[in-house]
Amino acid sequence: MTVQEQTASDVVLTEDAASKVKALLEQEGRDDLQLRIAVQPGGCSGLRYQLFFDERSLDGDIVQDFSGVNLVVDRMSAPYLMGATVDFVDTIEKQGFTIDNPSATASCACGDSFH
Repeated sequence: MTVQEQTASDVVLTEDAASKVKALLEQEGRDDLQLRIAVQPGGCSGLRYQLFFDERSLDGDIVQDFSGVNLVVDRMSAPYLMGATVDFVDTIEKQGFTIDNPSATASCACGDSFH
């Protein structure tokens, strides 16, 4: 497995998001999982985000540690996610993880897909 060093252009996981991930993992009683963000074809704008817990390590994964939470991006998704920020929002209107991606030139109303 190749692990690249963290650079300023990689994905950022905010403190709020890292805290929520830790709480979810503790709730599940799992300490063997990492948070993976990937970009897949699909959605109404052409590409969509996938954010999920994963126990796998893939060749070429970029792994970054945020307050004890490993955030993993596969090598194919990395160029689409440069400079993106993963946050956790908990408001009256919305609760969940959000992805702010400066590399996306457009996104759809649902916020799950972009190009």
